[in-house]
Amino acid sequence: MGKDAKAGGKGKGKAAAGGGGDEGGGSKGKGKSGKGGASDGLGTCTYVKARHVLCEKQGKINEAYKKLQDGWLGNCDKVPPAEFAKLAAEYSECPSGKKGGDLGWFPRGKMAGPFQEVAFSTPIGATSAAFKSTHGYHIILCEGRKN
Repeated sequence: MGKDAKAGGKGKGKAAAGGGGDEGGGSKGKGKSGKGGASDGLGTCTYVKARHVLCEKQGKINEAYKKLQDGWLGNCDKVPPAEFAKLAAEYSECPSGKKGGDLGWFPRGKMAGPFQEVAFSTPIGATSAAFKSTHGYHIILCEGRKN
């Protein structure tokens, strides 16, 4: 697990695949022509609504991710936002943890590198694999997209 270990499933739609993390290619898509990946909104949206868990230590984020795997992801189920919020409140070291990890809607360009890549490439309702950013280790639940 850990850094981008399960991130290769970007854009595949399975929650267990993680939904992103490695930078570049794949479902980012340049086209706003309405073809191809436009139906899932991956790479074409301007805003994303997400929750996250942030931990300084990789061991702690791995523990949180294991809870998600044992409860939902291991069965290829989507993690209910209310359950993700409980996990964020328990594990996240970000101030947003008190709000269930809720980051609300944020535009492309607001978040740093890897976090933005994962947030904008994770399908709606899917949970990312654990990954590292400049702020620590994260897990993201994508709740929505809009232009």
